[in-house]
Amino acid sequence: MTAPKVEIYTKWGCPYCTRAKALLDSKGVSYDEYDVTMGGPKKAEMQTRVPGASTVPQVLIAGTAVGGSDDLAALDRAGKLDALLGG
Repeated sequence: MTAPKVEIYTKWGCPYCTRAKALLDSKGVSYDEYDVTMGGPKKAEMQTRVPGASTVPQVLIAGTAVGGSDDLAALDRAGKLDALLGG
């Protein structure tokens, strides 16, 4: 089974971004990280893909927005993150 693509939009110096990436790293998940610190096309892309998103991180698994750091941690606590990650 192929692991779903995981993407994360982040900003430099964001503690929530660091926490979300640490959780993904602890799961051995590879992910594409998009830095939106300076705005630009990736920030516009994030807002198109996750309507209403004004904060980072924004995590997408298999193209579906799952939210930010707290949402990711909540999925993990509920035992649902591993299934989303193809585990």
